[in-house]
Amino acid sequence: MDTINAIMSRRSIRKFKNTPLTEDQIKTLLEAAMQAPSAGDGRPWHFVVIKDREKLNTIADKIDEGNAMFKEAQAAIMIVGDPGKEGFPGFYPQDCSCAAQNLQLAAHDLGLGTVWIALWSVKPRIDGIKAVINVPENLEPFAIFPLGVPAEDLGKDYRFDESMVHIDKW
Repeated sequence: MDTINAIMSRRSIRKFKNTPLTEDQIKTLLEAAMQAPSAGDGRPWHFVVIKDREKLNTIADKIDEGNAMFKEAQAAIMIVGDPGKEGFPGFYPQDCSCAAQNLQLAAHDLGLGTVWIALWSVKPRIDGIKAVINVPENLEPFAIFPLGVPAEDLGKDYRFDESMVHIDKW
């Protein structure tokens, strides 16, 4: 899949088939995420791969009011920000966002589905994920991505809006 096609056709997938992910697929997703740019090449991130069914079900209840997407997902990857590794102070959220977008595009290219579930700055979700995954106190849960083979086809959604473009002035 070429890059523009991947960007233009990626959708947020919340329903998954009961098809396990392979170790190679998970490694490819992690490689793509870690290939993201980061300020000062700090790479202020860690990744937690969750494959345990019980943990995925508990995450559904703890951070998303029992949302079925985690209960259907075959795995999840959580990005955790590490402010201590920032190339420049205050940049880890942008750096983790780049990693997150790479992860989503890689999933789409592999025929997998995912959706960005924000953790950063959402205290109930942060508390919920910390109750399931023992994230060290000096690190910041940023986002989590349930993963699986899509059980829904949302089609393309063209989002370009000329009214949002300003050239040389507002």
